[in-house]
Amino acid sequence: MIAIDLGSNTLRAVQFDCATMKSVIAYEKVVKTADGLMASGKVSDEATERIIIAIKEAKTKLDFSLLPICAVTTEAIRRASNAQAVLSKIKAKTGVEFEIISGEEEARLTLIAIKNRLKHLKFSTQNFVAVDIGGGSTELIFHCNSIVQSRSFPIGIVTMAQTYQTLDAIRDVLPEAMKEMRLFCQTVVATYGKFDAFLATAGTPTTIAAMKLGQNYKTYNPHTINGTSLHKNEPEYYLDKLLSMSYEQREITVGVGRFELIATGILIFRYLYTILDADWCVVVDDGLREGVALERCR
Repeated sequence: MIAIDLGSNTLRAVQFDCATMKSVIAYEKVVKTADGLMASGKVSDEATERIIIAIKEAKTKLDFSLLPICAVTTEAIRRASNAQAVLSKIKAKTGVEFEIISGEEEARLTLIAIKNRLKHLKFSTQNFVAVDIGGGSTELIFHCNSIVQSRSFPIGIVTMAQTYQTLDAIRDVLPEAMKEMRLFCQTVVATYGKFDAFLATAGTPTTIAAMKLGQNYKTYNPHTINGTSLHKNEPEYYLDKLLSMSYEQREITVGVGRFELIATGILIFRYLYTILDADWCVVVDDGLREGVALERCR
């Protein structure tokens, strides 16, 4: 089957073999769905065209001809006042029909993917917190043995970067902007106790993990990224490395047009260590698209 996740910044697709329950080939492209959304309340025509182009490109790499397709979309489309018009245009131009899912459903499906990856990594804990830092929202998922407590917060790398124009401004506002996250975490920990592991998925932690392993945007390898540990000091360390690079070096390292968003994500990610009182984080590449594929295959 084909599973597609249209996020606030990136379109991610995967061709999944339901017989083996494994990814056959994956595709992703930065489409900047939420670009300008904070100012206008709408997904722009330019962003819509980028999405259409990306889906058409994905069709040249994945087998859309015979396989069933499940496509979901998240925070940017949830917020947009022209969401239905945008999705109708995408369907007319590509044949792909997207379902807008809630933040809670996004967290549930992402958890399916994370738990599946942990099984392959032979990571045995059932008491962990997982974080998905997206373009328009961040999901916090506490897995406390058989109990799951999750919540989606409207804090994302695109929306924060476009609301606050400098990294210093973002750094200053994060304690207040992420106050609800902190209170949620405190409540869950007070109720169910301290978790054993902190896990993170999405572009920011995976980019830092790639830098740690000597990879760049083109040489990125999800198989080696999965299970990479990051100490709480490493996000700032790699942000400093990026800031010391030339423009050209940054583009090679994190991808064209991604530096400002990744830098914003690093600040959010680092503050999450503080909120969660964690020293280490384990990075998982698998996310929403894999969760969609796994559930539909099952």
